[in-house]
Amino acid sequence: MNRTKLMLIIITALFAIAVLWVVNAYNHMVTAQEAVTTEWANVESQYQRRADLIPNLVATVKGYATHESETLENVVNARAKATQTTVDIDNFSREEFEKYQEAQGELNLALGRLMMITENYPDLKANQNFRDLQEQLEGTENRIQVTRQAYNNTAKAYNTMIRRFPNNILSSMFGFDVVTYFHADVEAAKAPQVNF
Repeated sequence: MNRTKLMLIIITALFAIAVLWVVNAYNHMVTAQEAVTTEWANVESQYQRRADLIPNLVATVKGYATHESETLENVVNARAKATQTTVDIDNFSREEFEKYQEAQGELNLALGRLMMITENYPDLKANQNFRDLQEQLEGTENRIQVTRQAYNNTAKAYNTMIRRFPNNILSSMFGFDVVTYFHADVEAAKAPQVNF
């Protein structure tokens, strides 16, 4: 075999190996990106579940807590803002994500205030419908935490994959961008006030 043919075979083999590596790396990045998209959909689903519970909760509280119209209005407004604020996972921006998280945080605060005022209404606390809604809401809040953590774990795996060398070269060529993580709400850093 002459030297030119041998060099051609070696170059072709190296090119084929490079192409296979690129295809494999690209496919892994797509799979990881789809996992992030799936986890994001799970988070949105739980937030939607919470939003769907709120009108029934507000209606139940309204029947008992007639003097708390401002608190009820704040919950309704926070819910409206939270459901109108969305994130397009395919065009993910940090600003959009933070607005989404801020709107959800405002809804958390409004719900917290609503639950605090219910302490002043023993008949409301004794109402089975209210207790059922409160239990469903608590379960949903737990599900939200679990899905946010699963999203963060999946996002970390994806971000790590696309930022490592040599994947970072391919990820920038093919437009795979780092995704944002959920972080603790600003209000979560404040210690709760307990008054006796």
